[in-house]
Amino acid sequence: MTQTSSTENALVFHVVPDWEKRPDGLMHLDVAGVSVDSNDRVYIFTRFDNHVMVYEPDGTFVTSWGEDILTARTHGITIGPDDSVYCTSNGDHVIRKFTLDGKLLAVMGNEGVPSDTGYDGSNLDTVVRAAGPFNTCTNLAIAPHGELYVSDGYGNCRVHRFTADGQLVQSWGEPGTGPGQFYLPHGIWIDRESRVLVADRENERIQVFSPDGEFMEEWTDVQRPCALFIDPSGFVYVAELRNDAGWKSYTRGPIAEPRPGRVSVYDLKGNVQARWGGQDMAAQGNFVAPHGITVDSKGNVYVAEVTHTMGGRSGLVPEGTHDIQKFTRG
Repeated sequence: MTQTSSTENALVFHVVPDWEKRPDGLMHLDVAGVSVDSNDRVYIFTRFDNHVMVYEPDGTFVTSWGEDILTARTHGITIGPDDSVYCTSNGDHVIRKFTLDGKLLAVMGNEGVPSDTGYDGSNLDTVVRAAGPFNTCTNLAIAPHGELYVSDGYGNCRVHRFTADGQLVQSWGEPGTGPGQFYLPHGIWIDRESRVLVADRENERIQVFSPDGEFMEEWTDVQRPCALFIDPSGFVYVAELRNDAGWKSYTRGPIAEPRPGRVSVYDLKGNVQARWGGQDMAAQGNFVAPHGITVDSKGNVYVAEVTHTMGGRSGLVPEGTHDIQKFTRG
């Protein structure tokens, strides 16, 4: 194993080289999201081809499913305490609920019909108004009491709150950089106090809200946060995309110095406990494009990357560079 870098007196993580043992005949060029079930089996939500692939903790392949249903662009996956699997597809603006073996249980949203925000697909500036569910939704989180919260997303600027059975309770957010405003709410998670943490990606911050959407605070020591996961001990794991020179941050302006993709771990007050990711994106233990993250019951961390989309097809890294990595803690 290779030890990753981390902050002094903080947590330390080690990469497990070549964790995924993908069988011949199955492929993917991106992993958009990752989650684990109650038995620590790992479910990766893939692109090119679109499906859910299931692995044992040691990386042994178990099965795949969803090829006949997940035909639009895939984005986030969340497995609930009851082992229901929620798959967010931003390409057709819906969230689908499955059993662990891929039986479709429910659909949230109007398939193929985005809400009216003005978004034309070209850039975030075309999101000129907030709207209802969904326009290019991104991720789903489950509160301790069972309510569902959805970040929505590339074509919207809102968080939507639902009952456990999918009835809309409320929505909040609008385009902008102020409290409760968003430019690409990309990831979402709920802590043990039912606070709602939102990865406000292109504002480069994590916003923290009460369960009913009241702004509480923001964390700004973060870089293009994509996805969040909070473990039972209260550590907040964040997958963060790289910043290239010349890119635009809505809160910091043009980016002068490039920074690689990374993973950061915070306490519940927003203090960094660990952070890793180096300049050599293709090296195992570093990152091309961290996009999804989860932690199993033993503290192992899985990081999903959209490597083809953000690096492979542009030639920044060779095709075949890691897009799912496992890290052990210790």
